Amino acid sequence: MRRAALLVGLVLLAAATLLAIVGARTGMTGHMISHMATVAVAAPLIAWGMAGTWFDPAQRWGWVAPMPMMLVELAAVWAWHVPAARAWADSSLGGAMLEQAMFLAAGLLLWSAALGTREGAGTERRLAGVSALLLTSMHMTLLGALIALAPRLLYGTQGLICGGVTLSPLADQQLGGAVMLFIGAGAYLAGGLALMAGLLRAPAGEPA
Repeated sequence: MRRAALLVGLVLLAAATLLAIVGARTGMTGHMISHMATVAVAAPLIAWGMAGTWFDPAQRWGWVAPMPMMLVELAAVWAWHVPAARAWADSSLGGAMLEQAMFLAAGLLLWSAALGTREGAGTERRLAGVSALLLTSMHMTLLGALIALAPRLLYGTQGLICGGVTLSPLADQQLGGAVMLFIGAGAYLAGGLALMAGLLRAPAGEPA
């Protein structure tokens, strides 16, 4: 199962990176799909697939802890959604690749820290993981709502044409915010609840 999860995660990451390289041609919606697929779908699959191996950040480095990594991801996600940073990433291949690399690193570190190693990480660390994932869900919800509900354009999107449907620039921005709300916030909420369920099922005195 872990090997399959790792493979699926890597395939999704490759597809998300390709979408990120396309950049402005996919509009704000494509940008959000790319990066939410990276941090909220591919990253947890890869982290779970690598758990307990030499490549597992939580196994190798003691500083990869849930709450600090939550702050790292918060900083990366919010910084890259400053309009000037978004404009640079949309207009520059180097900017787009740096953005994608930072999202991947932040997402992988957080999920690795929250999930722990293959052998289990103990109740205290898992509780911290639950808190970190739920807090990430909250800040993703806030940023997604700000983007989706903004009454004016925040970014230089030219709109989006997909499947014969044309979205205006503002509608494209609103849909992008909704993608962050449903994919990003939803994935972290689901992850936090799944970790909590594991803790509740664990027999007293045993690591979750």
